[in-house]
Amino acid sequence: MNIRSTMVAAAALVAIGTAAPEPLSAQEITLKVWSRADRSGPLRGGNIITAAEQLNRMLAASGSEVRVKIDLFENNAKGFDADALDLMKAFAVDKGPDLYVAAHEWIGAFVEAGYAMNLEEHIAANPEFYADMIPSLWKSVEYKGARYGIPQDTEIRMFFYDKEMLRKIGKSEEFIEGLPGMVERGEFTIYDLTDLAKEVVDAGVAKYGMVHRPNVGPDFQMMMASFGFDPYDEEKGKLQASRSALNAFYDWLKYSVDAGVIPANMTSWSWDSVHAAFRTERTAFLKFHGIWNVPAQMKARGLEGPEDYFRAIGWIHSPPEKKGGEPANLSHPIIYVVSPKSEYPELAAYLIGLASQPYLNTLHAVTTAHLPIKYSQLGLPEFVNEGWALRAAAPMLEYATFMPNHAKVGQFNAIIYKGIQAVETGRLDPKEATAFVLDELESELGDEVILLD
Repeated sequence: MNIRSTMVAAAALVAIGTAAPEPLSAQEITLKVWSRADRSGPLRGGNIITAAEQLNRMLAASGSEVRVKIDLFENNAKGFDADALDLMKAFAVDKGPDLYVAAHEWIGAFVEAGYAMNLEEHIAANPEFYADMIPSLWKSVEYKGARYGIPQDTEIRMFFYDKEMLRKIGKSEEFIEGLPGMVERGEFTIYDLTDLAKEVVDAGVAKYGMVHRPNVGPDFQMMMASFGFDPYDEEKGKLQASRSALNAFYDWLKYSVDAGVIPANMTSWSWDSVHAAFRTERTAFLKFHGIWNVPAQMKARGLEGPEDYFRAIGWIHSPPEKKGGEPANLSHPIIYVVSPKSEYPELAAYLIGLASQPYLNTLHAVTTAHLPIKYSQLGLPEFVNEGWALRAAAPMLEYATFMPNHAKVGQFNAIIYKGIQAVETGRLDPKEATAFVLDELESELGDEVILLD
């Protein structure tokens, strides 16, 4: 069955308003889809069903007797890591799906196990689906130089800064509104950011200068990227850690704690305390977290609409360590993957392409606070009218970094977090914390991690 040829014929018939009669006996092809049951993404699987309905209308219009049926399985795993492990078990007993949804960092593990199809030919053959994909997102689905998935959605994690606090310490509107551009041009460093936060604290405008997540998570990676820390060797498909970059990151943490900007007990806070610190306008000048915080920030501060919001709050990337450097932020795409064990892998891939069309992806994005995967989505009414914050954040993807496509990245992050705790609480100095973390990485991850310099 040549799916692409059939689609061309179907599109031509639809364009001239010609519909073929429903065949008396149709050939039904069932494709199994695996998608974690998740309130933050009900259309990840739902858009595949809609794509199949669209495909069936096209097939009917072309006179084909083929019909596609979707058998959707929604796993109740608590998180994407647990979901990926359940999916691995299903494949191991030959009960894996034809296509599935996964967190991008698992793509390497699925490729090595033989459960992810190389999609380079599919992407090249279907430019109508992928030509306007936001380029940086492709990095999230690459493994050893090839693409094995299609980005389904993404988000962005950045620094939120309180503009009103800067006004209270006498900063000009030119400085306040120009801060994002200064960061992008490498004119404003992460040390400058700490010093600015210290001005706010010393003036009595805020109790704390900066708050961050209180537990293990990927958010710290974008700050580490400011110091040249690259956690992944893409060619070898292994994790890596640079002694000099890690030490530089811990040096900055100590500098920020000593300045009274980051609370020394930050890693013992609750999430509620972290969120409240920034939302109340009284406690913190800076917070680094994700775009999905915007609605809660608006509600807490009584803000209405984009003008009101951006008058009060601004966004920046994590600034570079030194002037002239590049900033960074973090994105975490969820992706579609095709199983090479599928009886109809080309059909499964084509359905993913249909499900990735701007309108369907936008329905998912604006209802779940996710960014678009394509530039063409930004002009759709849903993004213009309802997703203004998402639309405004989309250009930040130019500087996005992604977690390593490695199954043990969670363990990797947990070890680095031990160093963060040790430095912030003063148990270890930056050099001692660096040595401790590198020893732990080597001991726990073995040849899965490369230690640099």
